[in-house]
Amino acid sequence: MADELKRGLEGVLVAESDLSYVDGEVGKLVYRGYDIEDLARGASYEEVLYLLWHGSLPTAAELDAFAADLAAEREVDDDVIETIRALADAGERPMAALRTATSMLSAYDSDGESDDDGEATLRQGRRITAKIPTILAAFERVRQGEEPVAPDPDLSHAGNFLYMLTGTEPDDVSEETFDMALTLHADHGLNASTFTAMVIGSTMADVYSGVTGGIGALSGPLHGGANQDVMEVLHEVDASSKDPVEWVKDARDDGRRIPGFGHRVYKVKDPRAKILEEKLRDLAESSGDTKWLDYTTAIEEYLTDQGLVEKGIAPNVDFYSGSVYDSLGIPVDMYTPIFAMSRVGGWIAHVAEYQEDNRLIRPRARYTGPEDSEFVPIDER
Repeated sequence: MADELKRGLEGVLVAESDLSYVDGEVGKLVYRGYDIEDLARGASYEEVLYLLWHGSLPTAAELDAFAADLAAEREVDDDVIETIRALADAGERPMAALRTATSMLSAYDSDGESDDDGEATLRQGRRITAKIPTILAAFERVRQGEEPVAPDPDLSHAGNFLYMLTGTEPDDVSEETFDMALTLHADHGLNASTFTAMVIGSTMADVYSGVTGGIGALSGPLHGGANQDVMEVLHEVDASSKDPVEWVKDARDDGRRIPGFGHRVYKVKDPRAKILEEKLRDLAESSGDTKWLDYTTAIEEYLTDQGLVEKGIAPNVDFYSGSVYDSLGIPVDMYTPIFAMSRVGGWIAHVAEYQEDNRLIRPRARYTGPEDSEFVPIDER
C-alpha cells in the first residue's frame, strides 16, 4: 500500500544503480557485474576505484595514469595537519577527527563550489580519496607522539597508508592483505552511510558535503563499529582464563550478543568474510602467530554447530576484518576510519551516479501528533 510504513526504509526501492548488487540469500556481492571474489583476488583497490567511477576495468595504461593521478593528490595542506595535531591533543576520537579534517579539505580544492558537473565531482572525489589515508596516518602518529610521515607516490594506495602509519614499507603479504580489505569494503549497495551521502548529493551539494555526511553515518555503532566490537571481544577472551568456546558459552548464557554474526542483508556467510578468513590465515602463517585465527575459527565453528547459521545469523565481514587489522598493527579505534577510507570510493560513485539523473530525495513521515490544538497567547499560559 502507498501509505504502508516501512521503518528503516526496509525493502523500499529509492533508486536504480549500476554500481553494486548484494544477494543476501546466497551470499553474493558484485561490483558492476564482477564477483567480489574475482576483484579481491585479481584487482587492486585502484582498479576497483576506476571500475566504480568510470564503469569498466582499466587497461594497463589507464590504470597507470589513474594511479599516478591519485598518488599525486596525497599531500594535505599544512593547515589541515595543524588541525589534526590540535584534534589529537584534545583527545578527539579518530572518526570525529576524520570528519572534521575531511570537511576542511574543501577549503583547499581548486574546483570550487560552482563546479557541479560529474567530472568535477570525480576530480574532487579523487582528492578526497587520496588524502583520507594521509589524514588518518598523521592523526595516529601525532597522538602517539610521533611526526607524520609524508606520502610516497611510488607506493600503492594500500602500501602507502601502511608506510605512513608505521614509517616502514610493508611486506608483500601485509600490503596485499590490506589492499584486498579495501576492495572488499569499497561498496555495498545503499547502506546507511552511502544513502546519507546520496541524499546530500541529491541536493546538489558538493561531494565534500556528501563524504562528510557519510563519515558521520558510518561512525554510528549500528553501522561501522562492529569490527571494533569483535576485536574487543577477542581481547576480552584472551584476557580471561577460558578457551574461546567456553567464553562464548558463558557470554551467551549471560544474554550477551556475539558481534560479527548477523547482517541486515546476508542470511548466509558474508562472501567478504570468507576471503578475509583466508587472508588472516596467510598473515598468521607469515608471522607464526595463530592466536586470532584460532579464536575466530573456534567461535565460528561452535556458533555454527549451535544452529545460528541455519537461522540466518552467519559471520559477516566484521568477524574477520578486525583480526586482520590487528595482525597488521592497526589500533582498534582506527578500524572504522579505515572502513571509511575504503568506502569513500563507493560514496563518491553513488553521488556521481545519482546526480546524473538527479531528483531531490524527499520522503515523508506519517504525522501522529495532536490535532486541533488551541493556541493560547503567552501571557495567558
